[in-house]
Amino acid sequence: MKRIMLFLVTNLAVMLVLGVVLNILFSVLGINKSSISGLLIFCAVFGFGGSFISLLMSKWMAKRSYGVQVIEQPRNETEHWLVSTVARQAREAGIKMPEVGIYESSDMNAFATGARRDDSLVAVSSGLLYSMSRDEAEAVLAHEVSHVANGDMVTLTLIQGVVNTFVMFFARIVAGVISNVFSSSSDEESSSSGGFAYMITVFVLEMIFGVLASIIVMWFSRQREFRADAGAAKLAGRDKMIAALQRLSRGAEPQMEGAMMAFGINGKRSVSELFMSHPPIEQRIQALRQG
Repeated sequence: MKRIMLFLVTNLAVMLVLGVVLNILFSVLGINKSSISGLLIFCAVFGFGGSFISLLMSKWMAKRSYGVQVIEQPRNETEHWLVSTVARQAREAGIKMPEVGIYESSDMNAFATGARRDDSLVAVSSGLLYSMSRDEAEAVLAHEVSHVANGDMVTLTLIQGVVNTFVMFFARIVAGVISNVFSSSSDEESSSSGGFAYMITVFVLEMIFGVLASIIVMWFSRQREFRADAGAAKLAGRDKMIAALQRLSRGAEPQMEGAMMAFGINGKRSVSELFMSHPPIEQRIQALRQG
């Protein structure tokens, strides 16, 4: 319930902010809202704006959604090891020390988030810390540090923004064509129902185009997982990374949702690999062995 409320409140705030930005842009640039260029600007503002605001708020949202306890001062040997391991890996990867945190979950997982390489968060679940060996956990941390070093959060946000923009744009263009073909401008009642039909058509087309576009986003997500695995192999050792993946393959399916799932060490299974944010673990292990 806490995550749902945060999601609703955040999205309402984002819509209000983007609405204000959009009105300012139209006024300053003097662009007709009903023109093609006006439509493209509308779609770009909401497509990119939502993605970038989510990125800027990602650390704040992650901490509150998952109850991440950031380690300010290590209280025990496990926390000391966790912080020192991330610090060493961050130095080797050439990034500033991320915030390090733990969240309560029986799920074996970890994630990295943050708007910049030098202002990030690496969080691990209590289930991972207590279920994995130190070597395996070290490899998982190296995987997340590699995500940060590769700038995956920003790159994925850019791709998502482009995809969102064109999904919204083409859905409205196609819906407009369909509406013009089947509506009669001379009939007021028909015009009213035509406006409703247009909105429904836009909604349906956005769903269809969104599913197709997600294939592109998920493909990129899988590629960055391979790169993060390779980065982890350099930071922690290939054998440790393979052992960590093998351990994950024997665990339960992860429960993480949304954007954090995309940056977790372990992803959910799907009816088709096309819609998976993470490659099958067997493929990831094979890629490490071949690399």
